[in-house]
Amino acid sequence: MDWRTRYADRLVPAEDAARIVASGDKVWVGMFTSNPETLATALFARKDELRGVTVHHYVSPFVWAAPEAADAFTLVSAFTTPADRRQVNAGTAEYLPLGNFRESWVKEAVGPFDVALVKTSPPDEHGYMSFGSALWANRTMCDVSRQIVCEVDERLIRTYGENFLHISEVTRLAEHREADDRDPPIPPRTDEVVLAAEVICTLVASELVRDGDTLQMGIGDVTSAMALYLGDKHDLGVQTELITGGVAALVEQGVVTGKHKEVAPGRVVGSALVQVPREELEMVHQNPRFELWDFCHTDDLRTLVRETNFVAINNALQIDLTGHVTAETLNGQVYSGPGGQTVFAVAASYSEGGRSIIAVPSSSTVAGERCSRIVPLLPPGSMVTVPRTFVDYVVTEHGIATLRGKTVRQRAEEMIAIAHPDFRAELRAEAQHLRYL
Repeated sequence: MDWRTRYADRLVPAEDAARIVASGDKVWVGMFTSNPETLATALFARKDELRGVTVHHYVSPFVWAAPEAADAFTLVSAFTTPADRRQVNAGTAEYLPLGNFRESWVKEAVGPFDVALVKTSPPDEHGYMSFGSALWANRTMCDVSRQIVCEVDERLIRTYGENFLHISEVTRLAEHREADDRDPPIPPRTDEVVLAAEVICTLVASELVRDGDTLQMGIGDVTSAMALYLGDKHDLGVQTELITGGVAALVEQGVVTGKHKEVAPGRVVGSALVQVPREELEMVHQNPRFELWDFCHTDDLRTLVRETNFVAINNALQIDLTGHVTAETLNGQVYSGPGGQTVFAVAASYSEGGRSIIAVPSSSTVAGERCSRIVPLLPPGSMVTVPRTFVDYVVTEHGIATLRGKTVRQRAEEMIAIAHPDFRAELRAEAQHLRYL
């Protein structure tokens, strides 16, 4: 029997499903690539009749904080995008700096919700639906939601792990409309960044990643390409938040075996697959080598510190001469969010044999002007995503700075050496002014 027939009592048009939300409700909307576009569109269309709805939508491709909807919706984001970055900095949307992913803490601090709007596969013959390639925090948020509405997308894959929701938990089903699809908020990589990333990833792979390591790789303008440079390694493991493009191919090639992992040996564990081509998604579909688990498992510090030889490779927007990293603010303005970067950097630095690595281009060109990503001090208003005490190495296209065990003077010297040549004299003068040198 077709799922539409079997669950006809729950299946309604998206516009009717969105009517479950009432004024004053607190709503969870599936984040990033799990965004239920059709339900979000239907709910936003009710802006003239709703009042005081709080929408938690992180890494959102959907514009909630629009002037015409100010009375209807208050957006809360823990990771901004072009859809809400300007609004957060203007104070017309709320920013939630979220970096603790202990399950009980998240449920208490962020939940509960009146309604959760999530995207899933159709129910199988046993009534189980998959969150596809994008579980994220949806399992935990559904646990603390009074009502759950699923947008059913038949294109979604199924994976192992806790990547499922049972129909008995669901109030309404609505079908996804492809016409509502939105591209995930991933900025294009410029030629300048691609060239820098090639050198940086090569340095990290050849000098800092060892056979048998267990890796976490963040998504960003450099590290999202990291897996493509690991083909000559042996018996790597992956215990991460985001599974990036190229990891599935490394499993197929026998490079990623996970045989030395402490947590889930032999399996690739993450919460979502991001920037992964369809052919790699098909490799992951119903493949027991891959497991998707909620953030409150993948980003739980208590789990991560069990790993030995754990290597975290993450990005930075700016980094100061002593090693303080911001991956969430740019020149003092909110730009993105911490995600799991803090937790992974701490775990890797703490791990026996582990390494916390920050990979960042030395400079960026903004409005035709070259700007150093390495700065004397983080600008006023900056948020420290990773404290310098949990940064072991910083890698730019100009080399590797070793910070672990180094004094402030030594750190400044290391950082200046890998800065863009155009800024080294200026950085040295500032370091002297700050009495680092």
